[in-house]
Amino acid sequence: MLDAHGEVNRQTLKSLFDRLMTFNPSVELYLLSPDGDLLADAAPPGHIQRQRIDMAPVQAFLTGSASPVYGDDPRSPDGRKVFSAAPLRVDGQLRGYLYIILQGETFNQLAADAWQKTLWSIVLWTLLLVALFGLLAGGLAWFWVTRPVRLLTAQVAASGQDSISAIKTLAARRPEPRPGNEVAVLENRFIDLARQIADQWDRLADSDRQRREFVANISHDLRTPLTSLLGYLETLTLKDEWLTAEERRQYLTIALRQGNKVRHLSQQLFELARLEHGGIKPQRERFAMGELISDVAQKFELTARTREVNLHIDVPGPLPLINADVSMIERVVTNLLDNAMRHTPVGGEIRLAVWQENQQLQVEVADNGAGVDAALRDDLFQRPSALSTQASREDRGGLGLLIVKRMLELHGGDIRLVESVSGARFRFFVPL
Repeated sequence: MLDAHGEVNRQTLKSLFDRLMTFNPSVELYLLSPDGDLLADAAPPGHIQRQRIDMAPVQAFLTGSASPVYGDDPRSPDGRKVFSAAPLRVDGQLRGYLYIILQGETFNQLAADAWQKTLWSIVLWTLLLVALFGLLAGGLAWFWVTRPVRLLTAQVAASGQDSISAIKTLAARRPEPRPGNEVAVLENRFIDLARQIADQWDRLADSDRQRREFVANISHDLRTPLTSLLGYLETLTLKDEWLTAEERRQYLTIALRQGNKVRHLSQQLFELARLEHGGIKPQRERFAMGELISDVAQKFELTARTREVNLHIDVPGPLPLINADVSMIERVVTNLLDNAMRHTPVGGEIRLAVWQENQQLQVEVADNGAGVDAALRDDLFQRPSALSTQASREDRGGLGLLIVKRMLELHGGDIRLVESVSGARFRFFVPL
């Protein structure tokens, strides 16, 4: 390490230090003078930041002071690191010190690079795990959140493409008593809507069935008088030369009667169709119900005298005026009085009464005739069914009572058959 003149051979020391640091890159080797001056090193150019080392820590280390002892770092202007030191003596004379930094700059750089790589690896793995967990959690959340929506969408789509059975299947489901989210609330609303559609479907199906039965029955009612009418007219045509004048008159009278039946039934059908499909609207005006009943009763006085029927009118003191269609209410009273007149025997009695009850005017038409058969009372104001015969339909008033009910419903009123010991008592009301 010393040349021929006893001076420090820096080149030799640098080569030696390089070889030693190759075996242990974590250390840095320096040669110090006894006063702490830096004599030799293996640092790359420009890395040495100080040329003198404080010897107090070195002396403390050599005297065995408690570890760790920190000394000056030649590669840092103010840094201090753990070190090791050994005196160098030649012929018993102290010539300097071997100064070793245990965690040198190379070690710190390697440690920093390793830590940076480790940190980036941790960050990348963390991001990867977070992404995988996020995808998994998002997928599960998407599945559980959208599953009710997908099921509901499938049911609604089936309801739109399939028959009414799909709607009824949805309507049969029990709604959530306590929906926990908006999807459950929406599902409950769809169930309610499906129930309404199913109910409307059932009502339409029942109405369609009644309509078909009604058309079939009315067709039969029309066919009977038409057949009779055509039969008598055909007889008159084919046997005109052999019929007497009396027979011709009799056949024409019967044909005229059957023609009037057809005309009357056709008028009733036309009027009922207009009432049920909104073709007739009440033309309301204020009038006195008592005066209307008296006027209608006067039209039947001649018929009542002819049939020896006692017609009584019970109209109390002044009654409040009602706001209704005069012609419709007159038609209602006329129809009921005509039915009573036809079913009251000779010498019988018919009573018309009107009175106020709460915010309604009550009108009753009662007779002491044969009354209404118990089997006909339940569907008295309904369309003729397939089970009812033509005779029973005529006996209960044909379509007249159905027309009466529809007219009263247009006014917010109604009609019913009141229990009676004898005869029939029809009572209807009209709101004031």
